[in-house]
Amino acid sequence: MDLLDDGDGVLIADETGDAKSSTDAVVAARQYSGSVGGVDLCQVAVHLTFATAAGHCLIDRRLYFTKEWAGDEERRELTGVPEELCFASKPQLAAHMLRAAGLRGISASFFLGDEVYGGRELRATCRELGMGYVVAVRSNHQVTTPAAKLTAAKVAARLPKRAWQRMRTGAGQKGVRDYDWAMIEVTADDTPEGHDRDAGTSVLLIRRHRYTRTLSYYRCFAPGPVTLARLVSLVCRRWRVEDDFQDAKETCHLDKGQVTCWNSWHRWSVIALVTYAYLAVTFALERAAQSSRNNPAEATSSPSAATNSSACYGP
Repeated sequence: MDLLDDGDGVLIADETGDAKSSTDAVVAARQYSGSVGGVDLCQVAVHLTFATAAGHCLIDRRLYFTKEWAGDEERRELTGVPEELCFASKPQLAAHMLRAAGLRGISASFFLGDEVYGGRELRATCRELGMGYVVAVRSNHQVTTPAAKLTAAKVAARLPKRAWQRMRTGAGQKGVRDYDWAMIEVTADDTPEGHDRDAGTSVLLIRRHRYTRTLSYYRCFAPGPVTLARLVSLVCRRWRVEDDFQDAKETCHLDKGQVTCWNSWHRWSVIALVTYAYLAVTFALERAAQSSRNNPAEATSSPSAATNSSACYGP
């Protein structure tokens, strides 16, 4: 990943599911997956994306076991699941990959994730590893402000009009995207043992749709001072993992492996991810070469050039 590293990389976790026709496939179970459109028989894997301004690609993955599947000794034996592997939640799988990325020398300033990855344990892991984070949380997420302990929704309801700032977050297929944003300082609840509780900047970031008034909430921490514009840019960058899922499936057939066993799934996925990484780096180098030649042609950081790199997607 050195060729993509511009010194301001982030790591992004998300899961994707692949529909299966039989429970014979390793970890296949009836479970929810947004990529298959609801509850269905599917394999789910948590992936980790490394993203910079130069480019982005998937760098790691972990198969997710439901508790029922993890406890089924017969199916584990038939599909070759290692004896030492036990049930781990999706945030725990993400934490394993963050630690593995650090051991491989992959440097990231922030971790990004949706509501699945907004729990305290994973946020504390980020801080242990020296990273900040921007993670989505639910409206009933509890925060402690200088005034009181409140839910995120109640914090938003108490904000004065002057607290909101309209910011342009890019242009998508439906035109320019503007949202109203506000942030308020909150007390950190995830300080790792041996760390200074008062170090860094801990805030609740709130996004408001300018027409529907729909609110989204993000728990944020930075090791040092951080601006609203910086946090907004990180919220937008989280969608790089969605781009990676789409491109890796379309160009490298990440979801096309007709495999049933533990080893065969890992072999297929590593081939797909290595191929995708090659394409991502090749595209980033070509983009850099075009920039150095002052080529006016537009390019994006996606290997398939399928998305607008400046867009901030979401409801």
